[in-house]
Amino acid sequence: MKRYLQLAAEFESLILNGTLEPGVRLPSVRQASCSYRVSPSTVFHAYYTLERRALIVARPRSGYFVASRSASTKSLAIVPKRSIEEADGDSLTIRFMKAQRRCAHPGLGSSEPSAQLFPFGRISRSLTAATRMMASSRNTLSAGTAEAALRRQIALRYAVTGVTVPIEEVVVTSGALDALILCLKVLTRPGDTIAIERPAFHAVQDAVKRLRLKTVEIPVDPHRGLDLGVLAAALRQHPVRVCWFMTTLHQPTGATLSDERKEALVSLLAKHGVPLIEDDVFRELHFGLTPAYPAKRFDSNGLVLHCGSFSKSLAPGLRLGWVAAGRYAARIEHERWLTMTPASVPAQCAIADYLEHGDYDRLLRKLRRQLASLQTLMVAAVIRYFPKGTVVIRPPGGFFLWVQLPEGVEAVQLFEMAEAHEIAIAPGAIFSCGREFDRHIRLNYGRPWSPDVEKEIHTLGTLARRAIACQLKPESCH
Repeated sequence: MKRYLQLAAEFESLILNGTLEPGVRLPSVRQASCSYRVSPSTVFHAYYTLERRALIVARPRSGYFVASRSASTKSLAIVPKRSIEEADGDSLTIRFMKAQRRCAHPGLGSSEPSAQLFPFGRISRSLTAATRMMASSRNTLSAGTAEAALRRQIALRYAVTGVTVPIEEVVVTSGALDALILCLKVLTRPGDTIAIERPAFHAVQDAVKRLRLKTVEIPVDPHRGLDLGVLAAALRQHPVRVCWFMTTLHQPTGATLSDERKEALVSLLAKHGVPLIEDDVFRELHFGLTPAYPAKRFDSNGLVLHCGSFSKSLAPGLRLGWVAAGRYAARIEHERWLTMTPASVPAQCAIADYLEHGDYDRLLRKLRRQLASLQTLMVAAVIRYFPKGTVVIRPPGGFFLWVQLPEGVEAVQLFEMAEAHEIAIAPGAIFSCGREFDRHIRLNYGRPWSPDVEKEIHTLGTLARRAIACQLKPESCH
């Protein structure tokens, strides 16, 4: 086990057994580095790991603190007064998230790529330099300076991809999900109707429920993407306040709308005066020679709020996202200051420094080649080990496979069987409000290939075959 994971496990144990109570301040990076005889970057990685698990929270210029019980379970909160079906769906999502923490082999079900694919050494040096600057008596590094530098680099990234976004339109957040929820909070009120995809990332459904919104689900075809005809009908029939879509490398299907269809989408929404929250965290991970444009490129009315992140393409765990908010930038900025925890200043400095000096495009080219190779290996393994009739959707990028299981295998059943073997997977039912896709699973191929990974796929295939056998001959399963 890597040293930063060992250190994170030590702190996690102290938190879970009550030795470190909610609100207690953790040792500073410098103190922990001296006490545990590790580098500052090791401490940073350990703390970011704990922060991702919602066990600690970072407070700007104050340090790291043990999260409150409510904060650590906030993403799992159940909103009262919902139907039994919704409550059952929630319990499946919670079971999936618990399996991610509990299973010895969580990689196939993870929502993040492996940290081993990224240049943590280079980013760690930038983090250490920023931390030292903040700790110096000069204290020349302010939150405003750090954010301005990062916003400038984000605006430059847009320009490189042929999209013009003014710097003042960019709002930096603690992760893409914060940016997406921030947009939703500004654009809606409880009881409003929004359009989301079917299937959709489970965090979308969680946000909708917490903000007490109604939804219209628009189907996504794994090959063509969002069904614009169904969307047009929904806009005529329902008072849709805003749309939340992934137009490129949609999760979980991997579908990408063509540039022509993205332009048609933006035109359709402009006709109805409906804003689009564009969740675009995977676009940099395309496998083609040129990336697809975001829908933002076709927006001339300021109605597209384009949300991105570096957690999928540069630094998993650093929790840095942003939104290019169009005509809503001022409102988004105001709401962020009122309700959101500011993004980490050292993290902003480190990412801005890497974007300016670290040859990000070379990293992306290498990462895309790795992911394309890993996808090929996992597709081959699924075909080799899973039962006949399994269908694998190969996306043109990203790090997820959307797998349709054959008749006789239910995704929840396979999820439970896999969990008993210490393997976590994502069952398709968590990606739909109506708990559909009960014969689909999402698999993550974004980690180095190894005999252990192949063994996990082999085990899943064996379990799927066993499920079919049990259905055909129930007596053989006793």
